[in-house]
Amino acid sequence: MDETQAMPLDTRVGQAVSELMRDGYCILADVVPKDLIDGLNAGLDGRFAKTPFCDGDFYGRRTKRFGSLLRHSPRAPQLVMQPLVLRIAEQLLAPWCDRIRLNLTQAIEIHPGALAQYPHRDQDMWQGPKGEIEYLLNVIWPLSPFTAANGATVLWPHSHGAKFATMPDGPGVAVEMKPGSALLFLGSTLHGGGENISQTVRRGVIVSYCLGWLRSFENQFLAYPPEVARHFDSKLAALVGYAQHRPNLGNIEGQCPSILLKSGSLDGLAATDALRGDQAEALADHVATQEAARADLLGE
Repeated sequence: MDETQAMPLDTRVGQAVSELMRDGYCILADVVPKDLIDGLNAGLDGRFAKTPFCDGDFYGRRTKRFGSLLRHSPRAPQLVMQPLVLRIAEQLLAPWCDRIRLNLTQAIEIHPGALAQYPHRDQDMWQGPKGEIEYLLNVIWPLSPFTAANGATVLWPHSHGAKFATMPDGPGVAVEMKPGSALLFLGSTLHGGGENISQTVRRGVIVSYCLGWLRSFENQFLAYPPEVARHFDSKLAALVGYAQHRPNLGNIEGQCPSILLKSGSLDGLAATDALRGDQAEALADHVATQEAARADLLGE
């Protein structure tokens, strides 16, 4: 165990968040056991074999991709819910939302002959203001070794945040990693898949987390409808989207969508407030003021 892994969890989270805000990315070495990655990797062999190459120059014509990993591998939840990574995502995005949600899970193979992906920032899928907030955190988990030759993710350090409108001078950095480690980078960081000039396939998984009030890249409710999500751990189901974002966002009949994971009808339910603490306090004062005024009027 190295010195970083021996640190308390809160210290590791704070250090990673500081690196992300300073550099736009950070690397967590040996954050999960290699046998977890090996098992996940082997379990996806059949799905990769059935997956055609992408149709489009952005996704990559020598690249294979598929999502909905929580349906394709019983080991995928261990990556999505990895405690250190999840805490980093929550702390990083907390200034701009009440809760975070799962944005994407995707498995990727970059085959020999693949061209370098167009450099991009994932925050550009949303048309809100840029340079003021961070919309998401990406996590790339290698399933096979990432090298500069086989298409390791390329990113441009310090290209994030207020630098969203500029194209950095010079080439990016190819992030070489081994399975068990993870690359974390901001949605505002310029990046792309690398060119594969080797004779080996580069395989990895992307898990990303976004602000809870955003529409996610992957439609989580179609990927994991209630009949699928009701078998998830409650915290995982909430992360997928079966939870309200206060105040009241994402409800069904005025109820938390987690009700869909239980048996019974939606008919006859009372719409129920789901407010932040500050809103509940302001509402209580508002109601108390009106009740006091009514009591005075009635001479009570």
